Amino acid sequence: AAPGRKEPNTAAQVFLALALVGALVGAVWLAPRVTGDATATSREPATCSDHAAGKKLPKAYALTPGAVTGGDLCKALNRSDLAALLGKPGETPLVAYGNSGTASLTADKVAESEARVQFDTYTVELSATYNEMTVALYTKVLAPQALDHRAGKVLGRPAVFTSDHLMQFRFGGVGSSGPATQGPLARTLTVAVDRKDPGGTFDFTVWSESGAVLPEDDVILGIVEKILPTLPASR
Repeated sequence: AAPGRKEPNTAAQVFLALALVGALVGAVWLAPRVTGDATATSREPATCSDHAAGKKLPKAYALTPGAVTGGDLCKALNRSDLAALLGKPGETPLVAYGNSGTASLTADKVAESEARVQFDTYTVELSATYNEMTVALYTKVLAPQALDHRAGKVLGRPAVFTSDHLMQFRFGGVGSSGPATQGPLARTLTVAVDRKDPGGTFDFTVWSESGAVLPEDDVILGIVEKILPTLPASR
């Protein structure tokens, strides 16, 4: 049944619990996630790399018509004007990559792709999750648990802004055996895959490892409104 039409049953409560865990897992920041020379004084802008290059896509993508891959997301995200749109003209991408995976705790049945572009000041991530979670339900149940949330619209689609701290885990190097620590504050704009909000979302997240003030919501909104129409099968 559609959210809000009746009290959630046990199955719905379990789904919400899993969705919450998924949201928390999605807030994990692995550092360093990728390798790259971020200290070079002279470098070419990073081009998209595919962490699953040469590998067959998970079956979840074949079962989800219109699902975008990590490569699709990276191509759309790694725009030549992205730094300028973020208010940092002149910066070049240090790292750009895409990954075509599946959502946690779904037995590889839910397609979940992502792309990340890192600059000196900001890191931005764009992901797509093709589950049954609607933005309407997310806004009502999960978003209020974030530090700051605000509902809105993006290209006529339901959307919501949220803020939360990323969790930092380091693998390799000094301190790799230590516990997880609180990472930087991130601002996320979650958008329904289409105007009918049938379930599934695009998430655009920006954060700064240097502690720089994050872009205003209107800036993030403007970037997402430019990116989404460039995705394959964008509706």
